[in-house]
Amino acid sequence: MSIEINKIQDNIYQIPKSGKMRVPGRIFASDRLMEHIRNDNAAQQVANVASLPGIVKYSLAMPDIHWGYGFPIGGVAATATDYGVISPGGVGYDINCGVRLSRTNLKYANINSKVKPLLTNIFNNIPTGVGSSGAIEKLKRNELQDLLKQGAKWAVKNGFGDQDELKFIEDKGTLSPAHPDFLSKRALKRGLDQVGTLGSGNHFVEMSKVDHIFNQKAANIFGLFKGQVVIQIHTGSRGLGYQVCDDSIQTAINATQKYNIDLPDKQLACAPLKSDEGQNYLGAMRCAANYAFANRQVISTLVKRALMKSLSTNPRDLGYKTVWDIAHNIAKIEQHEVKGEEKKLCVHRKGATRAFGPGSEGLPERYKPIGQPVLVPGDMGTESYVCLGTKEGMKKTFGSSCHGAGRVMSRNQARKISGKKDIFKELDDRGVVIRAAGKKTVAEEMTHAYKNVSEVVQTMHDLNITKKVARLTPMGVIKG
Repeated sequence: MSIEINKIQDNIYQIPKSGKMRVPGRIFASDRLMEHIRNDNAAQQVANVASLPGIVKYSLAMPDIHWGYGFPIGGVAATATDYGVISPGGVGYDINCGVRLSRTNLKYANINSKVKPLLTNIFNNIPTGVGSSGAIEKLKRNELQDLLKQGAKWAVKNGFGDQDELKFIEDKGTLSPAHPDFLSKRALKRGLDQVGTLGSGNHFVEMSKVDHIFNQKAANIFGLFKGQVVIQIHTGSRGLGYQVCDDSIQTAINATQKYNIDLPDKQLACAPLKSDEGQNYLGAMRCAANYAFANRQVISTLVKRALMKSLSTNPRDLGYKTVWDIAHNIAKIEQHEVKGEEKKLCVHRKGATRAFGPGSEGLPERYKPIGQPVLVPGDMGTESYVCLGTKEGMKKTFGSSCHGAGRVMSRNQARKISGKKDIFKELDDRGVVIRAAGKKTVAEEMTHAYKNVSEVVQTMHDLNITKKVARLTPMGVIKG
């Protein structure tokens, strides 16, 4: 189905309200990125999302948008909490898939020759791949219940990191109220032994160097300097989160029928936020989000331990500190301005990241004057960015931004093209060390499968939704 898409200004395209749409659709993209978007079904999904009951202002899409389940990946939608809905498809299967960035005192020039053994030691300490488990001792049921309620706080209580780190995690690493009783037995079972594991797909641990600073003041506040070695961790809620989503979709389909909600796509299945079904999903989703926060906290500590052991150093000299930890797939209750009034909204971000500006509630005191860090990773062979939330972004996107480059081809397509290339040699030629559980995931995640992350980030920068702070380039990558 073809839909009308009009350019209304540089980097902003609009889908006029028509049919079942309750609000217009709005896509943030450069002209060149729009060429990819027009050839994908994701733009139609932007229009479909605009039909959700209670949606306010616009159905939004970031420049890394591509087709997903129900919602596009790169989609943002805010619904009124008093008469709107919540949709599991607006969060996705990997609940709170997100990124953590940690700084170090290490300089690239001093450890360049040690990247391979360092990466090997980290790889040996973090289980990777589909169904990976065993990073820490298998949890007992009561321990898992505590973790699901406490998130990263549980990890710190159990010896993985320190209290100060929690300040630098979105929502301090805990969403509440979380209700483990709303999870199925299968979801709970899948969560017992996957804490501290990376998983597969686009998940990674990357050792990067800071190769360019765009905003020196913000970089200083974030503790970043040119030539510095930093660590990125990208993973989520593993099998537990997947199961929560899978269980919730069927409940949402039933709720859509029960409450006579008329939708253009059954994958948008939803429930009124005030209903039992809506509240149950929110409580279960928060459990999965907390699992992901705990997972990244544990992995981060395992990386720190591997670095200290490999370099025979101590915590003070290593200087390993969390810069920020951010969710990419989440629905959260937030306050935003709508038509000049502060409204409580349920903001769905699917393949999109929170990008709160200066003075926003919930930011650590150190970041409040300038805004929160926004982490935008590239693929294995390309650069990543640290950006900054802005006041303009709060108005335009409910404080949201892109979360990565965004795919331009499916995993199957990527594997076919990669089969004709020597992927490992290609990465080696770029100076990137790779460690992986198998070749399949590496083939699926190569550069040719993604948009240009620099162009995606520049689009947000030019719109003043986020501002660039630093560029990171990969030294070594661990894949599942």
